[in-house]
Amino acid sequence: MDYIKKGKDILLKQPDLQLDDTLDCGQAFRWVRLPDGGYTGACLNTPLTIRPAAEQGVFLLENTTEKDFLEIWRHYFDLDTDYGEYKRRFAEDETLAKACAYAGGIRILRQDSWEALSSFIISQNNNIPRIKGIIGRLCEHYGGYPTAEQLTGETPESLGFLRAGFRAKYITDAVSRLQNGLDLDKTAALPTDDARAALMQIKGVGPKVADCAMLFGMHKLDAFPKDVWVKRVLAEWYPEGLPGCVTGCEGVAQQYLFHYIRNNYQT
Repeated sequence: MDYIKKGKDILLKQPDLQLDDTLDCGQAFRWVRLPDGGYTGACLNTPLTIRPAAEQGVFLLENTTEKDFLEIWRHYFDLDTDYGEYKRRFAEDETLAKACAYAGGIRILRQDSWEALSSFIISQNNNIPRIKGIIGRLCEHYGGYPTAEQLTGETPESLGFLRAGFRAKYITDAVSRLQNGLDLDKTAALPTDDARAALMQIKGVGPKVADCAMLFGMHKLDAFPKDVWVKRVLAEWYPEGLPGCVTGCEGVAQQYLFHYIRNNYQT
């Protein structure tokens, strides 16, 4: 990572980052693509507009203080991790090599654990435009992404404005669990199997949602969410299991594979 402060902006030089690959690959649902290839979005209640600069691998973070860049966005975009090393490891496997070549600009976003958990509760059995609509209405109603504490006292009925359907009762159950002993920071510190079991105590949270919450909200890189696309990958290319080169970072491999097959699968 290399950056300079340029007026009210930050000019970032970062290898192994492409905005479409990272912000439009199913990790997060609050980013909106702009006509020039930039994105506007937020981490919790800190907004950001980020655009690709003319030079390859350079990005402009607009109206961003150096403090916010170093304390929020450096962490959020996982800028201190060498994703080139992941791709070198994964190149041992033919399918993963193709996936990395297709979407080599993916990075795993380090999202807030509550935002990730609640977002993926909303995401289940849903499509991306509708997920974004529900989350947008949630943020509009609360003037930003609400904490679990702010949602205390809400009921499935009072959340009717979200038009979230059956998911509303899962959101309120998650809030109740957090108010009655479930601690996401402590959960993140558990071994992955134990953390998954803890999250699955929430109504409506199955293995896939739990793994998404762990991977994108707790940075547990061995979590491996399995949706219909990833199940196709496993069935067609890894019927005997994932290759050894992904051990310990299965979730990173999952993102390359997910994005690759979702955009290239032919029936």
